[in-house]
Amino acid sequence: MSEGYTSILVERPAEGVALVRLNRPESLNALNATIMEELLDALEEFDEGEDIRCVVLTGGDRAFAAGADITDMAGAGPVDMYLADTLSLWDGVSAVRTPIIAAVSGWCLGGGCELAMACDVIIASETAKFGQPEISIGVIPGAGGTQRLTKVIGKSRAMEMVLTGEPMGAEEAARRGLVSRVVPQEALLDEAVALASKIASQPPIAVRLGKDAVNRSYETLLGAGLAAERHNFYLLFATEDQREGMDAFVNKRKPQWKGR
Repeated sequence: MSEGYTSILVERPAEGVALVRLNRPESLNALNATIMEELLDALEEFDEGEDIRCVVLTGGDRAFAAGADITDMAGAGPVDMYLADTLSLWDGVSAVRTPIIAAVSGWCLGGGCELAMACDVIIASETAKFGQPEISIGVIPGAGGTQRLTKVIGKSRAMEMVLTGEPMGAEEAARRGLVSRVVPQEALLDEAVALASKIASQPPIAVRLGKDAVNRSYETLLGAGLAAERHNFYLLFATEDQREGMDAFVNKRKPQWKGR
């Protein structure tokens, strides 16, 4: 793992699991280019190796991330924003093949909400609040908020959140499918790491292709998504893990995954 990060902390709390903490507490983890570049660098390094099979991404108790760092863009013009293209870093997070679990407490707003939605599973504490308040500063969500939020919770509720800026609490987020589960704040990281450990114990290639297939449902029409799912299913029959898994099932033993 690369050294010298200034805005994130990286730990390895369990075998096959990395824990990445957003670490700008003085700004409630406001997301600027530095923190996003460091995060993406760490995630891409995990992708290139074989020892990390699931990542937990978290912030602090008060905030997962309270939004993008507005001081970085307040004086920018459209050409400045286009050339900097910082928002493409969120696309980079969603393109990571290793599964990412967002563990969210407190405020998860604007770019923070968009970052959580770019992850694969969101687990929330009872204190979590999700929102896209960009309308209150004269803009709209620009890192996927109008798209991912709408696909998950539906047009009417997403429209209300985008046009009013009002946040959604954890329990409603769970009811609407934005988060997987809601847990007490003190149990949040334990729950997230336990889920990450379970994912990390599964056959690695199947996990990555399963993630790819589920994500296709957001990106394509049904027919194309079904074709991608079927392609990934057939492709897994070329792996050693598929043969090992089915042989272990037939012979009633525990499989030994190789990631091959």
